[in-house]
Amino acid sequence: MIKNIQTKIILIFFVLGIVVIGTLSFLHINMLEKNTNLIGNIVQTQEVIKVVEDQIAQTKVISVIAIGIFAIITLLVGYFVSKAVVKPIDILIQNAEKIANGEEVEIAKNDKKKTQVDELVNAFSLMTTELKQNLKEVGKQKKQIETILLHMTDGIIAFDMEGQIIHINPAAIQLLNLNKKDRNFNEIFKKLNTDINLEKIVYLESWTSSEQRLNIGEKYVNLLFAPFQDEGGKPAGVIVVIQDITEHVKLDNMRKEFVADVSHELKTPITSIMGYADTLLESEYDKEMQDKFLGVISSEARRMAKLVTDLLTLSRYDNKKVVKEEAQFDLGDLTKKCIDRLKFEIEKKEHHIECFVTANVPPVHADKYGIERVILNIISNAIKYTKENGTIKVYVGFVYNDAYIKVIDNGIGIPQEDLSRIFERFYRVDKARTREMGGTGLGLPIAKEILDQNHGSIDIKSQAGKGTEVVIRIPVNKK
Repeated sequence: MIKNIQTKIILIFFVLGIVVIGTLSFLHINMLEKNTNLIGNIVQTQEVIKVVEDQIAQTKVISVIAIGIFAIITLLVGYFVSKAVVKPIDILIQNAEKIANGEEVEIAKNDKKKTQVDELVNAFSLMTTELKQNLKEVGKQKKQIETILLHMTDGIIAFDMEGQIIHINPAAIQLLNLNKKDRNFNEIFKKLNTDINLEKIVYLESWTSSEQRLNIGEKYVNLLFAPFQDEGGKPAGVIVVIQDITEHVKLDNMRKEFVADVSHELKTPITSIMGYADTLLESEYDKEMQDKFLGVISSEARRMAKLVTDLLTLSRYDNKKVVKEEAQFDLGDLTKKCIDRLKFEIEKKEHHIECFVTANVPPVHADKYGIERVILNIISNAIKYTKENGTIKVYVGFVYNDAYIKVIDNGIGIPQEDLSRIFERFYRVDKARTREMGGTGLGLPIAKEILDQNHGSIDIKSQAGKGTEVVIRIPVNKK
C-alpha cells in the first residue's frame, strides 16, 4: 500500500514537472513566433527571421533536455525516498501486523547502514514486545483474580457511583438470593429491608466502612461496605463483602443455650440441697424424717457431681486433653462385660436382654476405656427408656472394615422431630422424665465425642412408641 502511494506521488510529481516545463516552453516559443511575425511585418530581413527561428529551435531542445533531466531527478528522488522513508515505514507496518497476530518480530542489530527510521522501527518493535508481555501479565493477573472471586465462599459486589453493579460473584448472588433484574444498589438493599445509603458510605467520614447483619430466610449474613477511589483520589464506588455467618450465629445461640442449661441444671440440685439443709437446721425432726431429707440431699449432690464430671469430660475432649490408652481388645467380650455390669438394673425392670456375637469379628484397636463408656451409656439408655418386661437385643458383628454394636429395644422411642438434636448438649426429649431418671443430657454428646476421636461413628433410628435402634461402628485393628 505504501509502495502504491509512493508511485502515485512520484508519477504526479513527474507529470506536474513536465506540464510546467512544457507550458513554459510553449509560452516562450509562442512569444518568439509572435515576435517573429511582428518583426517580419515591420522589417522584411531574412537574417532577423533566421535568428528568431534559431532561438525557437534552441528553446525546444532546452525544453526536451530539461524534461529529461527532471525525469532523472524525479526517479533518483523517488529511489532515495523509497529507501530512506517508505521502506522502513513499510517494515514498521509489517512488524506491527505480526505483533497484532501474535508472531515474533526480529530486531535488527549492529547494522551500520541503519537509519534513524530503522532505529525507530526497532524501538517500536521492542516497545510493542514489552507492551505485549505486560498485557499478557495483566491478563494473567485478571484471570487469577476472576478465578479467586468465582470460587470464593464470601460474596463480592462492586458498585459504581450511580449504584450500578460493576462486578458480582456467584456467592453474592446465592447469599443475597438475587436475580438478573437486581442490578441497582438501592433496589437490592431496599429489597433486603436495610437502610444502607450509597451516598453516606462514600461521602460521610463516619461511614468509610460499615457493617450490618441481615437475616435472609434461614441464613445470617454479615455485610461490609467499603468505598474505593479512582487514580485521582476521587470516589469511584463501593465494594460490598458478604459473609455467611449462619454457623457462627447457631454456635453462639448454642453457647448461650448451653450456659443457660448448665446454670439451670446446677441451680436445681443446689436449691434442693439448700432447702432441705435449711429445713433440718431450723426444725427438729424424728430420725425417719431426717433420713428422708438427708437422702434427698445425698441424691441431689450425686446428681450435681455427675453433671460436673460429665461437663469436665466434655471439656477435656473438646480441648483434646484426654489421654487415650489405645489397646487391642475383643469387642464382643467387652460388650458382654458391660451387660453384666448393668445386670442389677436389668433385673430390677425385669427386661429380657439377649446378646449375639458373630464368630468372625476381628479385634479392634481403640481407647478401651472410652469405648466401654459408650457401650454402657447406650445399653443403660435402652434400659432406662424401655418399660418393664421389655426386650433388648444386642448384636456384635463385622462389616467391611468396621466392627459394630447394634442395640435394639422396644421402648418409648424418640419422635422424628427430635432425632436431629439428640447429640446436642443438654438436649432431652422429655426433660422432666429424663431428670427424674437421673440423666444429665450429656451422655450421647460424650459418646459421640469419644467415637469421633476413635474414628468411629454412631447412628440412631427410632419411632415414638415403637423403640430405638442404635448402631456403633469402630474401625478394626489393621495388621
